[in-house]
Amino acid sequence: MTEDWDRPEGSWASSAARRRNMQAIRSRDTKPEQLVRKLVHARGLRYRVAAKPLPKVRRTADMVFRPAKVAVFIDGCYWHGCPEHYVPPKTNQGYWSEKVARNMARDRDTDDRLREAGWTVLRFWEHESPEASADRIVLTVASIRGAGDRG
Repeated sequence: MTEDWDRPEGSWASSAARRRNMQAIRSRDTKPEQLVRKLVHARGLRYRVAAKPLPKVRRTADMVFRPAKVAVFIDGCYWHGCPEHYVPPKTNQGYWSEKVARNMARDRDTDDRLREAGWTVLRFWEHESPEASADRIVLTVASIRGAGDRG
């Protein structure tokens, strides 16, 4: 793009091309999410997609098993600060590093709120095996449902 691009007031983008690129990034229905959902669904579990586990809190989980009170998050390595794969940005470092730090703090706050409300929180990184993630989800939900049947 041209260098004389005027950044809109308050824009975080360093160029028009960067702005388009960042706006195209999905916040839901990512490939890792879809793979895990497909595997969990094939194993017979049903769930809500991109749902709010706590109605009064404006945060959504990637998968919600409401009766079992299990919330699943599949976090992107860049956006959530993966200790193995996060690479600090080369441009506009202050903004993006702060953004990722805020995301990480929000993730911890979300986990705390859900646990306080009696939910089980499962978090996976996008690089983790979809099969292993699905296995853990199925086992966790089955375990909670089984425990409820005995009580």
